[in-house]
Amino acid sequence: MGAAMRRIQAGNALTAFGIGFTVPFLYIYVAQVRGLGSMAATSAFVAFALGALVALPFTGRVIDRRGPVPVVIGAAVAASVGALSLGLSTGIVPILLSALALGAGQAVMQPALATMIVWCSTPSTRTRAFALQFFMQNLGLGIGGLVGGQIVDESRPASFTLLFGIEAVMFLVLAAVIATVRMPQVAGLKDAMPQKDGAQAGGGWKRMLQHKAMVQLCLLGFVLFFACYGQFESGLAAFGTEAAGITPSTLGFALAANTGAIVVAQFVVLRLVEKRRRSRVIALVGLIWTVAWVIAGFSGLGHGSAVMAAGAFVTTYALFGIGEAMLSPTLAPLVADLAPEGSVGQYNSAFALVKQMALALGPLGVPLGAGIPMLYIGVFVAVSLGIAGLALRLGRQLSPVQDNPSLSRVVAQGGPAVGAAPAGVVASEPAHA
Repeated sequence: MGAAMRRIQAGNALTAFGIGFTVPFLYIYVAQVRGLGSMAATSAFVAFALGALVALPFTGRVIDRRGPVPVVIGAAVAASVGALSLGLSTGIVPILLSALALGAGQAVMQPALATMIVWCSTPSTRTRAFALQFFMQNLGLGIGGLVGGQIVDESRPASFTLLFGIEAVMFLVLAAVIATVRMPQVAGLKDAMPQKDGAQAGGGWKRMLQHKAMVQLCLLGFVLFFACYGQFESGLAAFGTEAAGITPSTLGFALAANTGAIVVAQFVVLRLVEKRRRSRVIALVGLIWTVAWVIAGFSGLGHGSAVMAAGAFVTTYALFGIGEAMLSPTLAPLVADLAPEGSVGQYNSAFALVKQMALALGPLGVPLGAGIPMLYIGVFVAVSLGIAGLALRLGRQLSPVQDNPSLSRVVAQGGPAVGAAPAGVVASEPAHA
């Protein structure tokens, strides 16, 4: 791992540590600590996602033209301002404006950092680079959530202000670290470096929408993010606190269990994922998450003790973590493999936009999770089963190399090219028909 990659991974982990302080507690902060109610909390989640939706459509072109480093720095500063102001806000309007800034900053960072990893890796090392990013990100997120859960006190708003202040500082740390990164100039970089053909860049969105494999991947990604992250930070937290009686500290432990599962499983899972079809790996994730939602439903039935309910809720987050560990070396490298030359930033931004659209709709589950909990569970059991079907359908649009990481590794090592092309080159054109 080069110096640039080490700095990218370290900055990403420190930022995740700061985010972990606030992610599990945003609903409680807005609804209960500030006394604004569940609908205001839902609006804050929506504003957070809308900030991303406004910024991301323009992000990919800027990344491909100007490079990812200045984009990360600008986004980190914007997110820092949003986090600090959110911790100081008491009314609904300033909270919504702060959430908009924080959401936009965090969202723009995602494709920019992903593009930096693509530029600093090769097709043969990219899967492990993204797996390590996810590992470090969730390690920081889990530790932050665990520590934050012990600091927060619903009777002391200042404790929440402290958490948001720490998050703001961590964003500035990321900006400082990324400012020192010097992107490597290697032979393989030409496949990821931006082209200066303005006409081609202007047609990037149209070309991508004609790319059937990418469109299907975006649809699948939307369902994945809606069923996991869209509920992870809103609907599932509301279900836990309202239906299952989960305390804020238990939410922190649940997030830590999620991270623990990722820490334990990530590199074991990586060895398995590298040898199997990506579409089948994603389908298996859908089945694992189906089990997770069933267990979450048990925690809200009220037939067992509070300890049993807490245990079931924590187990749900752990199972989500296993699925996430399987997706981390699968989705991001696949996006990079599908991206045409000079459009890595555009494709990363488009996939990040899909994620944010799922997050924008995710909070719609808050009233259902809090008010009709068993219907909420049933809906997401069905959604998780749908993930498996969509994943298998996507597999029919992918080339053998795109669907099977081990074939990609053979090609990178000089083996026979089985319908392969390097990342950043259109390797999926036959699938367009």
